[in-house]
Amino acid sequence: MSITHAILGILSWKSVTGYDLKKIIQESPFMYWSANNNQIYKSLVQLLDEGFVTCEVQHQESSPSKKIYTITEEGVAELKDWVLSTPEPPDLKKSFLIQLAWADQLNTDELNALLTKYEEEVRTQILLQQEQKLRGPFSPGRTTREIYLWDMIYDNLIDFYKREWEWIQKLRSELRIPIEKEANQMKVQVVERGMKKYVECASAETPLRTGQDALDLIAACFEHDTNQLVLHAEALSDDFFNLRTGLAGEMLQKFINYRVKAALIITNEQVVKGRFKELLAEANKGNDFRVFGSVGEAEAWLLDL
Repeated sequence: MSITHAILGILSWKSVTGYDLKKIIQESPFMYWSANNNQIYKSLVQLLDEGFVTCEVQHQESSPSKKIYTITEEGVAELKDWVLSTPEPPDLKKSFLIQLAWADQLNTDELNALLTKYEEEVRTQILLQQEQKLRGPFSPGRTTREIYLWDMIYDNLIDFYKREWEWIQKLRSELRIPIEKEANQMKVQVVERGMKKYVECASAETPLRTGQDALDLIAACFEHDTNQLVLHAEALSDDFFNLRTGLAGEMLQKFINYRVKAALIITNEQVVKGRFKELLAEANKGNDFRVFGSVGEAEAWLLDL
């Protein structure tokens, strides 16, 4: 399957811009393309050449003009032909299985660490998909049957990750590698500002120092139906501020992967130095993670106040 059929499917629901297409594909749990601009616009050019879509330039007074793409009758017919085609067999591409294939060279502690990292990712995916379903899965929702079909897609995804979790527990049991993990007691609260809210972590019983701690914060966001996080420097271990440990990069990447918008509050400027200072300066140029000196400043950015 190519991304062109996914685009035709979206356009069969409604006419949208290239930017809208990118956002829909990125936020979908089963449209697996990276949805970068080059990939989408190359496909749109192909669809235009084949007469499957049309493009209308919409002028705006205070904003740049935008191109609205609409599916044609030929495009609808092409989409239906593809939907009726023989489905491909289930795709099994899991790099973890390749890692596991050569894991006999690891000692017990190293293998336990590998399994634990994979468990962390699977657990977070279960929470993510469950929360998305509770909020109401994304669906065109044009008919009762279409709503049901999209709902079942989410069930399929959740069941996949649950089976993966059960499989890895069986693996642990057969290899006699027990889970040895103590829960980190984080001080987490939900802050509401009108119709908006975010999760705030001011401190932790044990300073946050692992990728699992980042996933626990992400899970707390999902559980409270928000993707906004305020994290205080006091909750983090010294390793976070030392780039040589790789902890800052690992935690920030997890926030980005799971689309959690995070603000870090640093009141002690002494920790902002060297390469870490350079990292923060670069991060503050983006819209995924930024550093502030007060909660008020962080709120204004997170909630667009």
